[in-house]
Amino acid sequence: MATQTYNANPTLFAPSSQSFRKNNADTLWLKHSDTDSEEDEDESPIDAQEVFDLLRSINDPEHPLTLEELKVLSRDQVTVEGNHVTVEFTPTTPACGMANVIGLAIMVRLYRSLPQRYKVRIGMTPGSHQHVAQVTKQLNDKERVAAAMEVDAIMESINNCLSTAGRRGEK
Repeated sequence: MATQTYNANPTLFAPSSQSFRKNNADTLWLKHSDTDSEEDEDESPIDAQEVFDLLRSINDPEHPLTLEELKVLSRDQVTVEGNHVTVEFTPTTPACGMANVIGLAIMVRLYRSLPQRYKVRIGMTPGSHQHVAQVTKQLNDKERVAAAMEVDAIMESINNCLSTAGRRGEK
């Protein structure tokens, strides 16, 4: 889907030395059903480090590098307050044409991984993109997200980004 390169020479950053939480390798996506609601109430709350660990190995849509390696996403950009998860990401350039795909990949990863009781909000760091408000509004509009997820080409891009998400920071 990405025929135009928006950042041909991105700056590469070293991943955080923060320890990674290990999950069973078979659980790329955590599965929860409607019948798990009573169990969900007894589970320990998820913290920002756990959410960041879910997201840090997502690949950039243009480069074979992770969002963490490109500093599109860092631990400080993830907050969890009760059942509300907020993720703010920083595109590599102010004119990044892949900002929507990056945001959708983050959203899909969290929808597939977190229990349904969590409300997710995705945004961009203020001033990091020429269309911060517009993209943030689109990413948090459930109808637009659902419509985007019905487009095969967009889902192919998202799934390509998520193909490495199970590594959770490992090389």
